[in-house]
Amino acid sequence: MEKIDPYKHKERYLRWKEKIQSTIPEISKENSDLILQYLRDMENGVNIARGVKKGSRSYIRLNTLRQRMVFLSKEFKARFDLDILTGINEAQLFEFFQDLRSGKIARRDGKTFKSVKDFAKDFKAFWHWYQKRNKKIGNDIFDISADLDVTGEKPEWVYLTEDEIKKLAEASKYYYKVLIWFLFDSGIRAPTELMNIKVSDFFNDFKELNIRQEISKTFGRRVKLLICHQLIKEFVKNNNLGNDSYLFTTMPYDVNKYLKRLGKRVLGDEKSPAGEKYSNITMYDFRHCSCCYWLPRYKSESALKYRFGWKKSEKIHYYSELLGMKDTISEEDLLIDVTKIELERRIDKAEKENQMLKEDNEQMKIQIATIAQLTAEMYAQMKEIQELEA
Repeated sequence: MEKIDPYKHKERYLRWKEKIQSTIPEISKENSDLILQYLRDMENGVNIARGVKKGSRSYIRLNTLRQRMVFLSKEFKARFDLDILTGINEAQLFEFFQDLRSGKIARRDGKTFKSVKDFAKDFKAFWHWYQKRNKKIGNDIFDISADLDVTGEKPEWVYLTEDEIKKLAEASKYYYKVLIWFLFDSGIRAPTELMNIKVSDFFNDFKELNIRQEISKTFGRRVKLLICHQLIKEFVKNNNLGNDSYLFTTMPYDVNKYLKRLGKRVLGDEKSPAGEKYSNITMYDFRHCSCCYWLPRYKSESALKYRFGWKKSEKIHYYSELLGMKDTISEEDLLIDVTKIELERRIDKAEKENQMLKEDNEQMKIQIATIAQLTAEMYAQMKEIQELEA
């Protein structure tokens, strides 16, 4: 069965391709041809830059690329009168992205672009594709994107403590109560992994969840549910869900709309410690909160990464920002560290003394046996003398 696509990325991309046919409107033919060739290669996994994951790009990625490349085409034309993206020079490129960051080039609503780093990353990806494509026909293209700044502020999010999670859950409708605890306990990606979870993905009386490889962004994994398993079990029973039934089917837009109203009603309109207002909470925030909850409870970093489906350790800090962490060292821990060497020495000394006692004991046993034998022999000799004298 095909993976559920909550935002219909595949449908949107294929509909867009059908609509434009062979020419993207509102940009030059040169840019249209170039962008369409780029997208075809990305669909097929061709001319992928070195050091980047190989293979065809997802429909999420393809939609993002086509939107941003069209945007850049229009902006380069308006600012530099360029009919083709590859006609831009290094100075123009850096001027453009600086103006994006400063707000000189603003969104339609007048606000500053928040995802400038993502635009920069996408232009770099496009340029590296252009370089590789030309290299195959013997043309060396200078990398004008090499020094492009791809850093930026991390988006703000809603941080919730365990008590705040409880408040939200208890104040919500039954469906959302189960959903909130499931998101918080599992740390699952929502909505992509979430909406593809079936009843058959639960094991061990709903105490374990199998996130299948085919629905995961990175890798499949089987995680323990230590908080919500009883709720899930009752939810499945109450809703008469069969093994092949999907657990949560409400569309992401509707879920987030409900969560925002709930957040404002229960927690107010103030900013959370992670910068975003409680009234702007979404499903995505529960993955952050779950990471904050499980981070101090897992004994190893690799185990935590496995639970959340991460390959890189940097994701741990990105998602948690170490919120909710505290110093857990104690005097007992310090005592253990300080006296560890001394204890090891004492143990080693005791083991040696014990070995010596064992050796002494064995020696004494031999001596006692020898004395017993000599005594028996002397007794026998005395008995013989007494018999002769008689």
